[in-house]
Amino acid sequence: MHVAGAIHADVAAPAPVWLTEPDDVNALTSKLWSANTRRDADGVLEIAGLRVTDLVEQTGTPVYVIDEDDFRARARRWCAAFDGWRVFYAGKAFLCTGIASWIAQEGMSLDVCSLGELTVALRAGVDPAKIGMHGNNKSEQELHLALTAGVGRIIVDSADEITRVERLAGELGVRAKVMVRVTTGVEAHTHDYIATAHDDQKFGFSISSGAALVAMMRCYHSDRLELLGIHSHIGSQIFDTDGFEIAARRTLKLFAQFREATGALMPELDLGGGFGIAYTKADAPADAEYLAAGLREIVAHEGNAFGLDEPRLSIEPGRAIVGPAGVALYRVGTIKPVEVGPNLTRRYVSVDGGMSDNIRPALYAAEYSATLASRSSTAKPVLSRVVGVHCESGDILVRDEFLPADVAPGDLIAVPAAGAYSRSMASNYNHVPRPPVVAVREGRIETLLRRETLDDVLALDPGAMGKQEK
Repeated sequence: MHVAGAIHADVAAPAPVWLTEPDDVNALTSKLWSANTRRDADGVLEIAGLRVTDLVEQTGTPVYVIDEDDFRARARRWCAAFDGWRVFYAGKAFLCTGIASWIAQEGMSLDVCSLGELTVALRAGVDPAKIGMHGNNKSEQELHLALTAGVGRIIVDSADEITRVERLAGELGVRAKVMVRVTTGVEAHTHDYIATAHDDQKFGFSISSGAALVAMMRCYHSDRLELLGIHSHIGSQIFDTDGFEIAARRTLKLFAQFREATGALMPELDLGGGFGIAYTKADAPADAEYLAAGLREIVAHEGNAFGLDEPRLSIEPGRAIVGPAGVALYRVGTIKPVEVGPNLTRRYVSVDGGMSDNIRPALYAAEYSATLASRSSTAKPVLSRVVGVHCESGDILVRDEFLPADVAPGDLIAVPAAGAYSRSMASNYNHVPRPPVVAVREGRIETLLRRETLDDVLALDPGAMGKQEK
């Protein structure tokens, strides 16, 4: 490594060690794509029976595409693997009324964490009793809607919130069903910004400090609250059950301490979500069946150690269901080779999207893959960087990928595993309208979210309304 950075080092190519030149640049790594994605006889990427070239003629680019049958199959697979558990879809991964209705139809519950997400769920007709409400700083408006709608559980996150929920429940004449979110002190092996169980962060009540037990006792003795159990979430994009084992041990010890103090048993333990998916060839996520078997064994073993009957259990997969079902499609605008050192050139492939439709590479240094989608190629693979249109040098969609040497303006580039946290974290940076989200099933397109227009973007600017450039 050169002291000035990797691109200054005397190496043959500025690629990560896990990325190797493919034998066939047209080949698709199946774990990165939805089950119904393939290339047709002409080498054009086909999603659920629809060629992407035909799709973008109707939708334009950029566009997010969700393989509906793949999404539904993953939802059913998680429910089957965790049979007997309550499986909540984590709406923050991606939510709209269409997705919420799919979730309800597949028998899942739904986790929301804002007024907007709760409103979407209710307007989609989701049974309020199957909705869980998260958030570390819930407003009175959010809590009022949750209580009046009759959501199945509110996950309380602070002493101030407990006070707020008690007061509102009293004013409304209801008894609020709550879970206490705890931090277990587990250091999940993930990015700092998406690790959520260490003590020094904004979520939950610390077990190690005793704050969690105090919060549970307060909720248990409140006339306005019904304490359902404990909620634990250790982070996101996690590939194994090691962290869950420690979290289960510490939360079940807390169950035992609560039983000793009150003589009562906690009904439910939610182990959260955070189950990872493959974004690159190097990623090796566990499947739902493996995770279910591991978590069942962990809970049974740790529960026996404390002499506890198994509580009702729940989990919250989001990314694991919608992530692999989604693809982002872009059109190439420019190709720019840049010399970055002696005998070292990096090829920049600029597309018509960027960090406004996928902030994760800039925010977390997240890695993605890409492929030429509008045709096959016999050209040599060339190490490339897929970048966007924004006025930022960090506007990178795919940091490193081998693409054909003949990629040219007008070609389509597909980025897999784009279903989670792409549209849900999208912005209007540089006044760029957000792309649409479409579902594809058996060759047919359904719009889940329409494309924003410039009028949509400017609608909040009084000075721009009703005026046009001369």
